[in-house]
Order: sequence, then structure tokens, then C-alpha cells
Amino acid sequence: MGNILEIRDLFVRFYTYEGIVKAIEGVNLDLKEGETLGLVGETGCGKSVTSLSTLMLVPPPGRIEGGRIFFKKGKKKIDMVQQKEEDLQKIRGKDISMIFQEPSAALDPVYTVSDQIAEAIMHHRREEMYMKAFKQIEDRLKKE
Repeated sequence: MGNILEIRDLFVRFYTYEGIVKAIEGVNLDLKEGETLGLVGETGCGKSVTSLSTLMLVPPPGRIEGGRIFFKKGKKKIDMVQQKEEDLQKIRGKDISMIFQEPSAALDPVYTVSDQIAEAIMHHRREEMYMKAFKQIEDRLKKE
């Protein structure tokens, strides 16, 4: 199996009033299909920024200053850094997602985790489901 995620020479900086914070300097990593990857390190070492960069969600005043983030979607390899926000929104949650560092803030304890994950999947597959339903109705009407 090939890599589903490749990060090459990633640089992320935050431009603050006090100066430039070099959050990530030349990170490289590969994640193969079916593998699990854990980012481990001290507080402030760049774990969250690396993860957010993967989804192109680095908050201002942060910026990805260099590098490439390749994500395998089907048979295509997409450079996330080159994608428009509109295209990224179609990918996030459907093809790639993350549970943020504080799960209690990201997940609702009233619902099961599986229900919440299913909701995210349903959100991205709604159009696909509507088309399938219309096709089934159309096929049914043709038979009658």
C-alpha cells in the first residue's frame, strides 16, 4: 500500500506583534494506508500546528510558508497547499478529518462518538444520497 499522506519540508510561521514565531521548521512525514500515526512531543513543539496544517486550518496570524502536503484521494494525489478553500471544504470531513486536541470541546457527550462521526459523513454525502434516492425512484417509476 502506498502513502495516503505525505508532508514534505513543511514550514509554518506565526506573525505576531512581538515578532515571528517559527512554529514548524522543515517537517517531513509519511502515513501509509491502514497505518496509525501519533505525534508525540513536549507542549509547544508543533504537534497541533502540524495536524492543523494537514487540513489547511492554521489559524491567523499563522501561515504555511513552505512545503507540500500531499493527500491521496482515490487514485489522485492532491497537494493540499495548492487547493482553493472551496475545494478543501469538500475534502475535509469526507476524505480526511481529525478530532481536535480537546475532544470534550469537539464531541458532544450526549451523543455517541459513532453518531457524531456518522453525522459528519452524512453531511458530506448528502448530495450523493439524494442522487441515489432519485435514481431509485426513477428506476421504480420506469418499471410501473
